[in-house]
Amino acid sequence: MAYQHPEYLISATELSDQLDDPNLRIYDATVYLRPSEKGPYRAESGEQNFREGHVPGAMFLDLIEAASDTTTNLGFSLPKPAQLESLFRSLGVNDESQVVVYSADNMMWATRAWWLLHYCGHPNVRVLNGGFDAWVANDLDTSDQATSYPIGSFAVNVDPDRFADKSTVLKAVSDQAVCTVNALAPAMHSGESPISYGRPGHIAGSINVFYDDLLLDGHFRRSEELVEVLSHKGLLQAPKVIAYCGGGIAATIDAFACLLVGQEQVAVYDGSMSEWVKDVSLPLEIGP
Repeated sequence: MAYQHPEYLISATELSDQLDDPNLRIYDATVYLRPSEKGPYRAESGEQNFREGHVPGAMFLDLIEAASDTTTNLGFSLPKPAQLESLFRSLGVNDESQVVVYSADNMMWATRAWWLLHYCGHPNVRVLNGGFDAWVANDLDTSDQATSYPIGSFAVNVDPDRFADKSTVLKAVSDQAVCTVNALAPAMHSGESPISYGRPGHIAGSINVFYDDLLLDGHFRRSEELVEVLSHKGLLQAPKVIAYCGGGIAATIDAFACLLVGQEQVAVYDGSMSEWVKDVSLPLEIGP
């Protein structure tokens, strides 16, 4: 069974064969999550590791600051369209560019970058399946040379339905037509984990599809496996899906997987648990 949208992914060997394409734009979006005393995790830029070795021709995409609204104190918040347009143009993106995004260590940073570009209306964006780890595993050349593309002219045309805000998620709590799905680990979903975002548990009524269950050896699982997992939890049958996590990053794995196999009505709750837990009036549940 083939993916409904195979064009959303590219393999390491396929990308290697296209490196000479003048329309190709490659971006490394790596972030590392480190333990933190002030919260579940601390975000650390992957730029230093990028400088030491990356896919030839790639530029670094800063998700922590350049691609975020840093005024919210939530981390990785969706910025205004004008900020994203300015950023992507500065990185050389044009409307006709063939864009590939990847990350090391975990693909959720690449899918977050992909989701931002998809939200902005870019028609040709792919995630490197398996990320930089797959590139290295295939013994493909890496580079430590800086790259710059000419300033681009990409015109942002946002699809507002690709993101959900707090009020939309609150309405979904009592709406049987919306499947709200938590991409965090089962122990965090149930509230049993010692790590939380301030209040343990999950958004009332939401189900759990741990993002890592959609991956195998760092790659997206085959189409039939994704269909089995997502159908079992009701995501593919639902009229609409809203995915969330801690900060709108891991949720993009669940959302991207839905799109891969044909569930088009899917959004990411950008604020996720980082925002939800701050309002004690918003309902949380403990348990599976």
